[in-house]
Amino acid sequence: MRHLRKGRKLGRVKSQRRALFKTLLGSLIMREKIETTEAKAKEAKGKIDKIITTAKKIKMNSKKLSAIRALKRELPEQAVKKLSGEFSDKFSGRNSGYARIIKLNPRKSDGARMAIIEFVD
Repeated sequence: MRHLRKGRKLGRVKSQRRALFKTLLGSLIMREKIETTEAKAKEAKGKIDKIITTAKKIKMNSKKLSAIRALKRELPEQAVKKLSGEFSDKFSGRNSGYARIIKLNPRKSDGARMAIIEFVD
């Protein structure tokens, strides 16, 4: 049974999963809207909400160097710059729920469930 086991493995080992989400979240921040599989979108939504909340805390109190290092480990450098500048101002009035998932038709080639993940305005 899967009691107390959260997260999806997505058919990858830990290092590959970490690299996948680093690029996926970086692309989401840079483009603000991406199309991916539903499972990846659901995992990314939880991660991006935590990352934006961390960036907002850094913006309020710029002395949190450990939080900045953690963001740089999880995201590409350009995404961290955009996140610390533009996004923290954009979501300053919102407490949570920064991203939404819109389900699409299955992919034609293999039938995988597809979804669009984008930021809420």
